[in-house]
Amino acid sequence: MKKKSKILILLSIQIMMSFILSNCCKKESESDPVNVIDVKGNTYNVIRIGKQLWMKENLKTTKYNDGTFIPNVTDSVTWAGLSTGALCWYNNDAATYKATYGALYNWYTVNTGKLYPAGWHVPSDAEWKTLEDYLGGYSVAGGILKEAGTAHWLTPNTGATNQYGFTALPGGSRSDDGSYAGLFYSITSLGFWWSSTEVQTIYAAVRIMSNSNTSTSAQTAYNKPYGFSVRCLRDN
Repeated sequence: MKKKSKILILLSIQIMMSFILSNCCKKESESDPVNVIDVKGNTYNVIRIGKQLWMKENLKTTKYNDGTFIPNVTDSVTWAGLSTGALCWYNNDAATYKATYGALYNWYTVNTGKLYPAGWHVPSDAEWKTLEDYLGGYSVAGGILKEAGTAHWLTPNTGATNQYGFTALPGGSRSDDGSYAGLFYSITSLGFWWSSTEVQTIYAAVRIMSNSNTSTSAQTAYNKPYGFSVRCLRDN
């Protein structure tokens, strides 16, 4: 009788542990959101890379998360003189570029702390580095993050695999004063992404991916008035 009772107790413990482990794993899996919606109703898919959750697309909101509009500045002289947040579309052409590449924001927009949906943020330089390290270092991370093929990237789109579905696209840039290679440049050949990290007083850290190599060009900084893409990272 005692032997039977011990067996029943052991079976009960095994069943209980299996239920707990199964439930924990289920909750962990279900905790990852499928997508996130910004204040303007734009939907972004979400992917996990290591311990980080990233938006799969570049940000395209025209409002801060408090509902106020972000100025859409088309004039190059006005843009160059800004020390406050602004956005634009490549070539000032939202119809052609918004859906695919998202907006180009100056860093002052990033620095408001209001650009992203609740529970998300613009990654710091250190958080970009965490991503790069997980992928094997900055020298190979760009190839792993870039969309594969040449539908959007110019050939040869070196080493692009899009292994985790990050789908980095070459959204180009708006120059800080319109004098470098024209007002807008490098669509289809380069993608630029802001970090939230300030470098000295007039610069901020960025990541750059190119059609011609596999790097993320870590340890690069640009003037804050440049217009670059933004990817958001979920808060811990």
